[in-house]
Amino acid sequence: MSRNYKKMTDAYQTTERNALVETEDPHQLILVMFDALMKSIEVYLENIDVKEADLELRSKHFSRALTIIYSLQSSLDFEKGGEIADNLFQTYEFARQMIIGSIKDMDETGPKRALALLTEIREAWAQMGEQLSDEK
Repeated sequence: MSRNYKKMTDAYQTTERNALVETEDPHQLILVMFDALMKSIEVYLENIDVKEADLELRSKHFSRALTIIYSLQSSLDFEKGGEIADNLFQTYEFARQMIIGSIKDMDETGPKRALALLTEIREAWAQMGEQLSDEK
């Protein structure tokens, strides 16, 4: 791994960590998590081909994607969210299984399906945030 790449990665991670710390709005925090999740899935997909992959990067983003999905699942309030929370949990679990399933045969299909599904949820979440801020 080149030194410049390492420096850029470290700078990106520091900026991302600072953004998370500065985010007091829970709605915005979920958007940041979605953005990080989608970025991790994309990097994982870019490195899924065993012959051309950066194995360390693939492993890192595979783990990171699963951790973020777990965090999203853990953040659900089933008492207040009811059926919506249940559906989101199942959707996140489906995405998690699609990513995990790809590690065995390095097939892009599952992670691509997960990414498409999560992108739809992220966009709906962003629209909801815009509506909430318009109401304030």
